[in-house]
Amino acid sequence: MAATIEIYLVRHGVAAERGPKFPDDRLRPLTPAGVRKFAESVPGLGELGVVLDFVLTSPLERARDTATLLAAGLKPKPAIVEVEALAPGGRYQAVIEAITTHAKQHRRLALVGHEPDLGELAARLLGARGTVQFKKGAVCAIDVDGATPGGPGTLRWLLTPKALRALAP
Repeated sequence: MAATIEIYLVRHGVAAERGPKFPDDRLRPLTPAGVRKFAESVPGLGELGVVLDFVLTSPLERARDTATLLAAGLKPKPAIVEVEALAPGGRYQAVIEAITTHAKQHRRLALVGHEPDLGELAARLLGARGTVQFKKGAVCAIDVDGATPGGPGTLRWLLTPKALRALAP
């Protein structure tokens, strides 16, 4: 059996509403409250012993904002890499290829993305049908075998941002 890959699926934080101010959905940022709430939840990950080597993120602004907050709040600070496959509608196989590429040298990866794709990815990584529901800013920890990063994996936990904030020191 190959070494375990720790995958942390992260839904982006609360973002600005769609509308005339942001006609291009890719450019919607986190709201000030979204920034604050997600930043306050990251120390909870530290309390759980989360250490990351890489943060793979959707190229959309709200996901990049979330990835930046995640990386800034962890020690050591992980590198951030944009992965187009994590954008809404991205292909599952392309996401697995990104995991495989980065897991060759590193075993602790976060993937920051969007619903419903993130919930579908979680279900597939767990070998389940359907979807896993993610609140904005929620984080899910799944362990997969490095030889078969597409699953089935083992769910360690799924926590809302409120639960993560409660864990923070």
